[in-house]
Amino acid sequence: MKILLTGASGLLGHAYAQAAIRRGHSVTALYHQNPPLADGLADSIQLNAAQPEALTSLCLEMWPEVIVNCAAISAPASVDADPKLAEKVNVALPRLLAQLATHLGARLLHISSDMVFDGQSTETYRSTDIPCPTNLYGQTKLMAEREVLEHNPEDPVVLRIPILMGNSPGGQRSVHEKLLAAILAGQCPKLFCDEIRQPCAASNVADVLLELSERRDLHGIFHWAGSEKLSRFEMGQRILKHFGLPLDSIQSVCQSDDPAHAGRPRNLTFNLHPIVSKLKTQPVNFDAQLEELTRVEPLNA
Repeated sequence: MKILLTGASGLLGHAYAQAAIRRGHSVTALYHQNPPLADGLADSIQLNAAQPEALTSLCLEMWPEVIVNCAAISAPASVDADPKLAEKVNVALPRLLAQLATHLGARLLHISSDMVFDGQSTETYRSTDIPCPTNLYGQTKLMAEREVLEHNPEDPVVLRIPILMGNSPGGQRSVHEKLLAAILAGQCPKLFCDEIRQPCAASNVADVLLELSERRDLHGIFHWAGSEKLSRFEMGQRILKHFGLPLDSIQSVCQSDDPAHAGRPRNLTFNLHPIVSKLKTQPVNFDAQLEELTRVEPLNA
């Protein structure tokens, strides 16, 4: 298949490109600043999300069979710092891709987030539950979902995912990379013991995306995550144990200890049905995710 991939230099985009190339697909990778590192790409093109004309011309020239949108400003603080740019990348770009996919008859897969929910439920979130984001980032992701479903009503996939584990192409963006870098800098990170997440390996999500790329019988909004529900602090402890580092390198704190975090989502965990019963790819546990991780170079000395 001819696949057009946005956000190809990010953690998930990189993993998806590698998975698709291994399966023999032709992947044209789009990026904003950092060129993708995946070997075997059909093409690698720098493109600004604020220039829709260039993207439209590329799609009409390439005529992809599948469009996978992994591009996003995913840090809530970055979204707050530049809401206009976030609207262009997180909302306007998915809208345009949905319109183009409809025109081209292409399969569209769009990545969304667990942060479209407020995290106040005591139950796992189903894909049919009503979203209620608590920050601007979550709001942009919810708006993007609605744009995708409105402009590509026949064959869209919106895949909501949790916090991702893995080795980022630049070695600085994933959970364990940030944690180990902070410890190396002499910090003792404070991690919430009462914020529950369902981390997933980027490689596992990539396999799900690839399977969905190849199957046009599944469409709509789906949830995907790892098989374990862990607090931020538990995640940190298991990362430290995996790398043989002292467990007291991090601190356990509660959201209630800091009024600034009073509205932070507490329980962003997913019910994976019905998609989990329809795919060959299955969720992976946290130990399997840890086995994929590469230790930050300075800590190897």
